Amino acid sequence: MLSSREVVLQLTDQLVKVESVVNTPGEIDVARALYELLSSLPYFQEHPDRLLLSRTVDDEVERYNVLAFVKGTKAAVSRTVILMGHTDTVGIEDFGHLKDKACHPQELMKALRQESLPPLVKEQLESGEWHFGRGVLDMKSGVASHVYLLKYYAEHPDELAGNLVLLAECDEEDSSHGVLSGIKDLKRWKEEHGFEYIALINSDFVAPLYEGDENRYVYKGTIGKLLPSFFITGAETHVGSCFEGLDPNFLAAELTRQISYNPELCDEALGEIPVPPVSLKQMDLKPTYTVQTALSAYVYYNFFTVSWSPKEVLDKLKEQAEIAFANALCVLEDRYRRYRERCNEAYQPLPWKPRVMIYEEMHRQLLEEHGESFALHMKAFKEELMQDKTLDTRMFAARVVEEEWSWMRDKSPAIILFYSSLYSPPIDLSGKDERERQLLRALEEAVEAVQPNYAHPIVAKNFFPYICDMSMVCLRDDEAGIRAVSDNNPGWGTKHYVNYEDIRDLNVPAINIGPYGYDAHKKYERMEIAFSTEIVPQLTDLVIRKLIGNEVNIDTSLQVY
Repeated sequence: MLSSREVVLQLTDQLVKVESVVNTPGEIDVARALYELLSSLPYFQEHPDRLLLSRTVDDEVERYNVLAFVKGTKAAVSRTVILMGHTDTVGIEDFGHLKDKACHPQELMKALRQESLPPLVKEQLESGEWHFGRGVLDMKSGVASHVYLLKYYAEHPDELAGNLVLLAECDEEDSSHGVLSGIKDLKRWKEEHGFEYIALINSDFVAPLYEGDENRYVYKGTIGKLLPSFFITGAETHVGSCFEGLDPNFLAAELTRQISYNPELCDEALGEIPVPPVSLKQMDLKPTYTVQTALSAYVYYNFFTVSWSPKEVLDKLKEQAEIAFANALCVLEDRYRRYRERCNEAYQPLPWKPRVMIYEEMHRQLLEEHGESFALHMKAFKEELMQDKTLDTRMFAARVVEEEWSWMRDKSPAIILFYSSLYSPPIDLSGKDERERQLLRALEEAVEAVQPNYAHPIVAKNFFPYICDMSMVCLRDDEAGIRAVSDNNPGWGTKHYVNYEDIRDLNVPAINIGPYGYDAHKKYERMEIAFSTEIVPQLTDLVIRKLIGNEVNIDTSLQVY
């Protein structure tokens, strides 16, 4: 077993002390710090061309990935394993008055001892077996584990019958510019060095799945994620005549009631079920206060997938929106009837009817109705909108739909369904080809070897239950599935674009072996030191050795470079 505890913990603290909140200059700082650390190693001083500080492409923010590789000398073969992890973190505002200590674990833990803490947090802090701070769990200790292994093999390349690549990527916490740019570098190295990418080991954090869960998980794939979004139009009216109009916020509320936490919208594959959708934003688009009801509202929801295609999700959510629209009108009709009865006034049915459209249907209709004038107008509108750097991809898409809606001849209340952000595809490792079977065997054998020396069960599951950049290294969606994303994202090709063919070209089987802990993205973020600094690098190392290391039987028929 590699002796790793002190080294990985020290590397973790080095990375954590560089505040690297996503979409801030800290992402530059942490990449440069890691690059300088690797540059100091004798191997990369001898082979500087095997270390790269690479700026992301097609990115409005300046930031960098760090890539490095070690060529094994045990045998000159093309088999290559990728180690991947992200160096950015979420923000530190949740630390409140301890914000200045959030990235300094020793100072933070000293200050926390003076705080009133939840019982479990207090117990773990006092045990000395847990490490606190922003990024210690998600996921700088995972990157530290990878760096530890890369350093080891840089000193012992004779133990590799193949090659080991590190991709330390930025922007995992927002839009995945890091991994999408990193894929381009990996493809270039594949061509230049003849690498055959046989496996990728990610090191994102793992956590208990329920109260009292003592398992430590490794994952053989990851869930996918979509951001279905809804532009909702009503019929404006003065609030003093509220039943003469239709409030889009009323429709939005019913839509959220129908979709959020709805188990009917849980996908399922390989016996595993991700959590249902939940609202991430609900607002109207009224810019200022008036006593007129809003013209439109905007909502979007997180949506996890394991087998459903983006097209299937659109179909399912269109049906849910139709149900919500009908339910809202039913409630409104009932309340209007009862109000008229109380006023001793005659009741007349309200005129509204359910109306739900998928974005590409509306867009196609507008092109048919208005032709080139509409197309040219929207092209100019998007170009102008791109100048507003305050708009993220989600609000940019909403503004595009709002503008297109203004061209509709029939402006009766409607719900327009579209995507407004990155599609992260689901991936699984089910033994579909020999590479997958080899990686499955290596992971299974590694867990079997380590388990007797660790007190808690190490359990393999199929889908990493949180969003992670493993989604961007393998693609099973066909062209129709990807078209459902591109044709229904109003910002596609301007504010947002992903070359999914790059992912398809890489298409490497992936697993996740990452640090264990609690409260990622929260102020008590912490990792269990023993698992994160000892078991994680040991498991990862065993998988490497079974694929390209000392345990590999050298096949001289393999392509050499």
